[in-house]
Amino acid sequence: MRSAIVLALSIIPALVSRSWAEEPKLAPLDFEIKLEAIHEHNDGKFLWFHPRAAAIPSYGKDGAPAVIMTLQKHLHVSDYYSGISVMRTDDLGKTWSGPTAIPELDWVREPSGIAVAVADVTPGWHAPSGKLIAIGAQVRYSPKGEQLEDKARSNQTSYALFDPKQNRWTKWRVLEMPEGTKFNFARSACAQWIVEPDGSLLLPFYFGPNDSTPWSVTVVRCRLEGNQLKYVEHGTEFKLDVQRGLVEPSIVHFQDRYYLTIRNDVKGYVTVGNDGLNFEPMKPWKFEDGRELGSYNTQQHWLTHSDGLYLVYTRRGADNDHLFRHRAPLFMARVDPNKLHVLRDSEQILVPERGATLGNFGASAITPGESWVTVAEGIFGKAQETAPKRGATGAVFVARVIWSRPNRRVGR
Repeated sequence: MRSAIVLALSIIPALVSRSWAEEPKLAPLDFEIKLEAIHEHNDGKFLWFHPRAAAIPSYGKDGAPAVIMTLQKHLHVSDYYSGISVMRTDDLGKTWSGPTAIPELDWVREPSGIAVAVADVTPGWHAPSGKLIAIGAQVRYSPKGEQLEDKARSNQTSYALFDPKQNRWTKWRVLEMPEGTKFNFARSACAQWIVEPDGSLLLPFYFGPNDSTPWSVTVVRCRLEGNQLKYVEHGTEFKLDVQRGLVEPSIVHFQDRYYLTIRNDVKGYVTVGNDGLNFEPMKPWKFEDGRELGSYNTQQHWLTHSDGLYLVYTRRGADNDHLFRHRAPLFMARVDPNKLHVLRDSEQILVPERGATLGNFGASAITPGESWVTVAEGIFGKAQETAPKRGATGAVFVARVIWSRPNRRVGR
């Protein structure tokens, strides 16, 4: 088992604490941040990327959860990824195994040299079935790593199941969407998703007739029947004819309402609804003073505690103009769930800027006491020369958010 590498205090304080008592309308909540680098790799051939973690209750040591992290190699061509590997900890991050390639989750090669892969994967625990479900985007790659749309419905959503009792993965399967051109391109990718009390899944999608028209966003309800995930229905369709449209939405449930954050090339958006399918008109992310958040052309994700709703994001205006799309540092801030804005004074740095991008990440509850944000350093292009000088090592980070009181949303 590999021991975690804990970052030195010269990079970031190991523990950061803050009280939100100044917010009279929101319950005060304290937390600490502890940042760890659990793996490092930067050989110029590939970087580990898209690390996202999910807890499997009671499968770790002494009744603790096992934590499975999916990740894959970025092959130094834009959005060109290997098959899926896994890291695992059974002692809440004291030691890790992997990365270990999973044969069932590898590329499928065609005689023409085309590789069919699944990228942008998010795993999550499905308690009703006792399975971990990994969900991501099916991609067809040319031998040079180009994304292809050479067949009908080349870009779809794929899923695989992990049975912790058997310690076995299924192969990837495609989630079949309704007929017609609307869902010719249909990805639930880099998306936080929800398991409902009835066992159904709410999967945020971005979709369109092809890969060149502005995409729309919706939430799809699915059901797991045996090992097969089936479409049931979908909700509000959001459209925005601005550059590539809307992509990479993430959904969360908090205090009887559903919150959706959405990526766009120019700015991020947020909306809320009561049933997980139907939502109010979306609006840009802003701070409480009306200024725009400054997060653009990258994903945002949620952290939820029974007493608070938080957003994790990157943004402009953080002495980071030298970085691609301002994708570092990685911030966390509290959200007013009624006014749908970010509370500026609550903002904290989860992962510092070290010359590398931090735009593709995961966020999940692990125990009642901890939530984890997982991200890897992207060292591409000119940054291959400059980022190491600023401290980047190709690290895979776990930023532990250690709550001052138990998160009642976890373990019930």
